[in-house]
Amino acid sequence: MTNYFTRLVAAGAVAASSSGCIYHINIQQGNYLDHAAVNQVQAGMTRSQVHYLLGTPLASDPFTKDRWDYIYYLKKGRSGHVDSRRVTVYFDGEKVARLDKPSDALAAEQEKSAAEIKNGRIY
Repeated sequence: MTNYFTRLVAAGAVAASSSGCIYHINIQQGNYLDHAAVNQVQAGMTRSQVHYLLGTPLASDPFTKDRWDYIYYLKKGRSGHVDSRRVTVYFDGEKVARLDKPSDALAAEQEKSAAEIKNGRIY
């Protein structure tokens, strides 16, 4: 009986100590949206110019060709920290009509968060 109890305690200790060794992957989806590149998009630019600056849109509506959605999502594995950005470009024909983007204050906060992730302060 003592041998069984010793094995049970040892198995519990191994299970408890190995539970912290689980690796959680980072989940990244979409195009990384750099605030400087987003600020370069202006009304009157062509679709190809927007494509050059921001890349291929993550979501383009097949029923409304005049809207491109750029979405970026990053979830850090261990901490669960989420960095999410969204920019929508509206076209009138082949030219940019308007741009929905985060405010400058929110964009600065997002850039700070991205820098912390890049520098390894958030795991």
